[in-house]
Amino acid sequence: MNPTHGPTILGIDVIFVGTVLAGIAAAAMVFAIYAAVTVKDPMAKRVKALNARRDELKSGIITQKSRKRQSLVRRTETTDKMKDTLSGMKVLQESQVKIIQQKLAQAGFRNKELAVVIIFLRMILPLVLGFIAVVVIYWINLWPEWGSLKRFMAFAAVVIAGYKGPELFLKNKAKKRTHAIRKGLPDALDLLVICAEAGLTVDAAFNRVAKELGRAYAELGDEFALTAIELSFLTERRQAFENFAYRVDLDAVRGVVTTMIQTERYGTPLASALRVLSAEFRNERMMRAEEKAARLPAIMTVPLILFILPVLFIAILGPASCSIADAFKGGIGHH
Repeated sequence: MNPTHGPTILGIDVIFVGTVLAGIAAAAMVFAIYAAVTVKDPMAKRVKALNARRDELKSGIITQKSRKRQSLVRRTETTDKMKDTLSGMKVLQESQVKIIQQKLAQAGFRNKELAVVIIFLRMILPLVLGFIAVVVIYWINLWPEWGSLKRFMAFAAVVIAGYKGPELFLKNKAKKRTHAIRKGLPDALDLLVICAEAGLTVDAAFNRVAKELGRAYAELGDEFALTAIELSFLTERRQAFENFAYRVDLDAVRGVVTTMIQTERYGTPLASALRVLSAEFRNERMMRAEEKAARLPAIMTVPLILFILPVLFIAILGPASCSIADAFKGGIGHH
């Protein structure tokens, strides 16, 4: 007895594909409901990180006990073992560690010890993934129809993905975070102007802006709160502003930091300088939106040609071509 198959399109079983897509849709729906029900307050984690930074700065000022300071730096035995391994293999360079630490800060990770983990993963992942690729592609021979060049290209792609994966992850996180900070910066500067004109100090103004923007722009509120903490505890106030620019890779933030440093040094009016910066950033945001709108016709050309025009031609010419084909068939049958 032969098994019955459903209708096919281009050799593909329509019922099977529909069943798979329905299963994926059901799983996505369950995941969406679970994510909506189990939503967590992101403020708790950020407040915990800010309190840890406050305790670390307070410890550096009040006490010199090395045991407490080591615990506040959050060094672990795992990262120490990784560092010893990398140092023994002569692959741990101080300049490389500093670059990774800045990328971690820009991505929102406060623990600098994670730089050692990133470097360790960048060394281990290509070996592990490359070994798995060799087992799957060559030993198990999962795709026997592949040629030698195609197998080698797949192996090379897996190894390169293992090497570049951690760095690409950090870069993606930093890009998203920077974009979110850029969106909220003009509003933050307007609030800073209001606080400065109301007579608040720079520390209090940063704290107030962080509280007001904590919900709408969580990343920017986090950075402002951390800057306010460092302004309160660091002996060099300039260092707090420079740390702000170090953690955010934005020219606009560097402009704000330069303005704040000049205000602290020369006593120039803070409100007027920030008002000029805020207007400039708003104009820049409008120009960026106009640039995206101007690029839209060129970007839409390829989808228009590939996806929209063929469907349009089929919808317009399809009935006419069917009528012409029927007419020809009828004429031939009549003769």
